[in-house]
Amino acid sequence: MSEPTSTLAGNHPIRTLPSPELGPPWQRDAPPAPPRGTSQDGHPPSVHLQEVAMMSEATESHLAPAYGRLLTLLADSPHVDVFLDQVVRVAVEVVTPAVGCGMTVRRDGPAFTVAASNDLAARADEIQYGADEGPCLHALHSGGIVEVPDLRRDDRWPRYREHALELGIACSLSLPVTIDGETVGALNLYATEPTAFAAKARRQAVAFAEQSTAALTVILRQAEQALVHQQLTDAMASRSVIDQALGVVMGQQRCTATEAFALLRQASQHRNRKLRDVAAEIITQVTGKTPQPASEFVVARRDD
Repeated sequence: MSEPTSTLAGNHPIRTLPSPELGPPWQRDAPPAPPRGTSQDGHPPSVHLQEVAMMSEATESHLAPAYGRLLTLLADSPHVDVFLDQVVRVAVEVVTPAVGCGMTVRRDGPAFTVAASNDLAARADEIQYGADEGPCLHALHSGGIVEVPDLRRDDRWPRYREHALELGIACSLSLPVTIDGETVGALNLYATEPTAFAAKARRQAVAFAEQSTAALTVILRQAEQALVHQQLTDAMASRSVIDQALGVVMGQQRCTATEAFALLRQASQHRNRKLRDVAAEIITQVTGKTPQPASEFVVARRDD
């Protein structure tokens, strides 16, 4: 059907514009656009923002007790392994569809499970180590979240898939544990029903993993500081024993401290023994007792 035309003087045809009520032909059958200030479903954007905020608040309120327990664990756990053992147990309680949780870590060698909430989680992790493939290893290597909604329909890791299905695992969610820009582990959640980690459960798991990582960062730094302190203490103790031996050698040989130290070092190299051990042997021979390091320097308290 040709478009309507009209003529002006000179018989030059021009096209007439469509009626404003009808609009262009390609828009006449389209549904009317929503009013300004509304979304495609006709609701104001504020309605959707409120829904998102309500879901976020619900997630936060559900995780609030878990955050409190993490802080308590951080204060009460003297060792990293004790802390991680409790983390995986709390994770199963927080992310309710999960039936098991394991923590995979990797330092200088192969990956291994440092903590597991139950036997299912431990065996699921071990299957992946044996097969050298699986979601937790993928998360560990890639540094990204790896979700398996339905393992029956997922063929990314065939060697892992076969044995995991026999174990009863149908779904999993692996979340990387990243500290100072380095992925050092993965928190592995397992479920026996497909699509267990849907939107709400996934948000809870991600939030809990982030809080756990933050707490783990603190406890690792505390452990590192404790290790440095212990190393300094050991070094001071060794130096104290060596200094005592130097005094003995100086008295016996009537020499300077520099000359006494040279004699000690020569004996250490000749016997292929540590300098501290040689020094301890000299003190034991003279006193008949095992040398004791000097006590730490402590500022005495004044009683006013």
